[in-house]
Amino acid sequence: MKTKNIFYSGILLAILPACDSFLDENPKGSLSDSQLNTSENIEKMVIAAYSGLGNDNYSSGSNAPWPYGDLRSGDAYKGGAGTGDMGDLHLVESYVYMRDDVGYLDSKWYRQYVAISRANNALGRLNQISDAEFPDKSKRIAEMRFLRAHFLFELKILFKQIPFIDETVPAEDYITVSNDVYSSLEMWEKIIEEFRFAAAGLPEDNDALGRANRWMAKAYLAKTLLYAAYEQNERHEVTGINTAKLNEVVAVTDEIISSGKFSLAEDFADNFLCETENGPESVFAVQHSRNDATLHGRLDWGAMLNYPMNGAYGCCGFHSPSQNLVNAFKTDASGLPMFADFNEESISAPGDLLSHSIDPRLNHSVAIPGLPYKYDPEFIFQEDWTRQPEVYGPYMSLKEVVLPDCPCFEKVNPFMSSSKNRDIIRYDDVMLWQAEALIELGRQDEALALINAIRRRAAGSTAKLVDVQGDFTGKFNVDVYKPGENCPAWTQAFAREALRWERRLEFALEGFRFFDLVRWGIAAEYVNGYFDVERTRHTYLAEARFTKSRDEYFPIPKQQINFSRKLYAQNYGW
Repeated sequence: MKTKNIFYSGILLAILPACDSFLDENPKGSLSDSQLNTSENIEKMVIAAYSGLGNDNYSSGSNAPWPYGDLRSGDAYKGGAGTGDMGDLHLVESYVYMRDDVGYLDSKWYRQYVAISRANNALGRLNQISDAEFPDKSKRIAEMRFLRAHFLFELKILFKQIPFIDETVPAEDYITVSNDVYSSLEMWEKIIEEFRFAAAGLPEDNDALGRANRWMAKAYLAKTLLYAAYEQNERHEVTGINTAKLNEVVAVTDEIISSGKFSLAEDFADNFLCETENGPESVFAVQHSRNDATLHGRLDWGAMLNYPMNGAYGCCGFHSPSQNLVNAFKTDASGLPMFADFNEESISAPGDLLSHSIDPRLNHSVAIPGLPYKYDPEFIFQEDWTRQPEVYGPYMSLKEVVLPDCPCFEKVNPFMSSSKNRDIIRYDDVMLWQAEALIELGRQDEALALINAIRRRAAGSTAKLVDVQGDFTGKFNVDVYKPGENCPAWTQAFAREALRWERRLEFALEGFRFFDLVRWGIAAEYVNGYFDVERTRHTYLAEARFTKSRDEYFPIPKQQINFSRKLYAQNYGW
């Protein structure tokens, strides 16, 4: 049972009696704005801002990135009870009928700006109180700017052209701030500036688990610099890569790597278990909780649809790994990825995993019929645990779920979830950001050791991947890159392909893949190539297609354009 040092709790509303007599009651009292500006109340406002990380709902603009990053990248199918179940997500996955009035997107935009508004509210009050009255003032300001930057980053990679709103703008004036005051590149600079400020003002170790610290800010700064380095034109085409930003990515990640604060977990599985969360690899995570004096705690509602349809769970069969993704984990005889022909022959049954060499990260990421579910050799995943295998295939995602006997598990009928954390940034990501920047700078030889460290950890992460007899559940075969021995010369082009493949396997089904494709400028070619094969496997994708210079970003929600009285400009292509 988990209780967090800092709760991401919002404002709880009392359930009123089923009558309307309260409408005639005079309020007992109210708090003026000035009365809220005490150190105690401002600290509560800060905590309310943190709640934006955990305030989630599977049905409307979820914080969890899988609907935006996995469904659009070819790593997962929507799942559930056919295309009409959570139908907005079918539009997300298939692209072709996406519209600017899709409610799921409008909810996501709204939720992000509610979270930004909370950070701004806290900042406005922090700016009015003295250091003597509130000794943690400067630290809390840095925390709020870190949180604001996080929510802006997520909006930026989803919608591209967004309004920048800080604490100087009253909430009622939000809709008077246009989303094209700043160009796309200028908006990246605004977010970078936020993370720079946070990194300078935050301590290495903050007051409590879950609060922002310097290393979180530096890591997010490196991530933002990397995204901003791939400069795009109005048509969302990558027109160049900013080497100054890449060099800064290398410098900032060097600080993190050399700090000694982080390391790869010994077993890859440790990143996806309640009992080993907040481990040496976790840089920035959403701190979920239960048994924290609230009704259901701060559960991971973003994963609530992603559990199997069996007696131990109950619902709902979403987030189904694609056959393309499963096939990508195959390795050749030398233990390296099968870049060219991985998708020519599919693997699915337990016997296939014993007859083909595979990367063990497959069994950490994907539930396959006939194999243990979530490392329990006696709890065997069955195809009928999925919602509609005839539509979405036989697989389910594993990383975000927990076993039904886990102390962190809780049913919220008819759904279920857990208090397991969701990592936003891990150390393996930091390592691969540095490797990517080095490769694009032509320093690919320096990236080799970083990529090989990730692969070496993958090769050693097999202890939990066994059956009831203790035998491995796959023919695990992963080796490091040895240029001239098991692979060609380590050229920039080959290193780039290796890096991009490694990111897919390492972060499979964690919601990052699509944003990588857009950053690299290859989304249209890649996704349409994926559809060319997948529509032969799944008829519901028959019409699916990615429209270049449109589908790299969602449309600005029509409802938001209307709220702004047409002030907001629509994204190119929409």
